[in-house]
Amino acid sequence: MTTATTPVRTTERPSAPAARPRRRRSGLGKRLELALLLGPALLLFAGFVLVPIGIAGFYSLFQWNGFGPLDKFIGLDNYVDAFTGAVFQGAIAHNLIIAGLSIVVQLPLSIGLAMLLNRKLRGRAVLRALVFAPYVLSEAITAVIWVQMLQPSGFADQVLKGVGLGGLIHQWVADPGIVLYTLFAVITWKYIGFGIILLLAGLQGVPAELREAAALDGASAWQTTRHVVLPLLGPTIRIWIFLSVIGSLQLFDVVWIMTLGGPANASTTMATYLVDHGFKRYEFGFGSAVAVILFVICFVFALLYQRFALRRDTEGALTRMVG
Repeated sequence: MTTATTPVRTTERPSAPAARPRRRRSGLGKRLELALLLGPALLLFAGFVLVPIGIAGFYSLFQWNGFGPLDKFIGLDNYVDAFTGAVFQGAIAHNLIIAGLSIVVQLPLSIGLAMLLNRKLRGRAVLRALVFAPYVLSEAITAVIWVQMLQPSGFADQVLKGVGLGGLIHQWVADPGIVLYTLFAVITWKYIGFGIILLLAGLQGVPAELREAAALDGASAWQTTRHVVLPLLGPTIRIWIFLSVIGSLQLFDVVWIMTLGGPANASTTMATYLVDHGFKRYEFGFGSAVAVILFVICFVFALLYQRFALRRDTEGALTRMVG
């Protein structure tokens, strides 16, 4: 018995040297796509952010009134004058006080109201709209409304008299001892709606199953809130703190319209100090130095907060380009 063996032909697969050019072409295409998509945004960012910052830093080195050629190069004297001036030191302190009060007062109040409005209440949508309504108003309208209500014998004084609290009546925007706290009350009324809406959005991400499981384990309402709701609400709270502190450092509109930084600089902030010296007194070099200082303070805070507070929230959210 014989078997016929047929030779097995082996065919070698041709190599595909064209893969590399394809990758190169795809990589080049992605770079062109990124350039086309990011180019306009980068140009706008450079033109309206980086260039003005550089120009302000350049003007801050001169003694200049804003008209004609630059007067005299004085180096860092404007910065020294700003930091050694008692009014600017007080302005920094006022910004920090507003930021601290925002965290200590606005944050617990916002969390409490957000958790209340997150429940199934009759007229909940109307209540949410009423809470958010002040935030829709512009800062100028808010300041004008409250200036009129806080006038002597105005609406606020009449309300206090009507409820038997006439002894609490003060010169709300003319008393240096309380004007800053009066402004903080107005700011709280204006911006607390934004914090409540932000926290309500964060509460939507808290699974109801976790609350039910905690209740089945015998946890009280406070224990459930303390150990379940607030930890899951942490990323939203950290974002709110960041926005609140940055807004407090840049506070201008409400203060400028209501008090102009007075009386006796009792409500001056860094932004009102900048505008007062830069535009009212025509000290553009000095005002540019204050603007640079304000930018550096906000920038450093943003970097540090991103590094130590927001890093845990952004590590898992970053995406990488594959290519």
